Amino acid sequence: MTKTVLITGTSTGLGIAIAIQSAQAGHTVYATMRNLDKRDALDAAAKDAGVSLNVLPLDVQDSDSVTAAVDRIVAEQGRIDVLVNNAGMGYARSLEQADESDIARILDINYMGVVRCIKAVMPHMRKARAGHVINISSVGGLVGQPFNEVYCGAKFAVEGLTEAMASYITPAFGIQFTAIEPGGIASEFANTVLKQITETGGMLEDEYLPILQKYVAGSQTRQGEDVYQTADQVAAVVLREMQAEQPALRTRTSAWAEEFTRLKTGLDPDGRKQQQMVIDQIMG
Repeated sequence: MTKTVLITGTSTGLGIAIAIQSAQAGHTVYATMRNLDKRDALDAAAKDAGVSLNVLPLDVQDSDSVTAAVDRIVAEQGRIDVLVNNAGMGYARSLEQADESDIARILDINYMGVVRCIKAVMPHMRKARAGHVINISSVGGLVGQPFNEVYCGAKFAVEGLTEAMASYITPAFGIQFTAIEPGGIASEFANTVLKQITETGGMLEDEYLPILQKYVAGSQTRQGEDVYQTADQVAAVVLREMQAEQPALRTRTSAWAEEFTRLKTGLDPDGRKQQQMVIDQIMG
């Protein structure tokens, strides 16, 4: 079945890969980004893959922008079958060092951006009694990690949002929810987190410095191991869940991610048991 798919954050990396693979699978893809001046990489990837994409502006930090994009897609296609909340931003700094404006931005992009997009598509999916919301989370949404407390806090919030909405919206309206939990994408650590550290004051000369240096060195060392996947590998998991008759509530994207989170997910890897227990105990 051909689906109408809305994807946020498609100017780089994973967003591009999801858009290309979705189009290759025959879906009608609306690839969105905050600034269309940054669409060159997406356009080049689409040309190389021989696929056609609908590219729209959508700023997840602006409710009017989100609504305008959703309204246009519904006007053109009559529906939105899948929303992929991919837009996000990494952040590595201790809470004590973090500026409140940086904290607010991370929470706004990584959590409130997801909220805005879901709110915009929900009336249309509810009317159709069908739809699928796929939230790109992280193993950091399950397991807290050094210097990532702000980022992990936002991703934990996305996980809670996903679980809570699935507990009553799925049985009532047939709308599915899935959290995708990668362990990391190889091309993006150095290009985003390390750049962000530099742009927000660099490595500060204080008691956190040797700990942060150890964290960064360890992350760079693991680039050659199986911790980090390619964007295409993660996108393939997104596409699998997008096309599944019964998509998982949550899923990791690699063997490393499974092992890293197994103490929290071992009894219920896809989250369906927990979801059903909540429905049974709270909703009767």
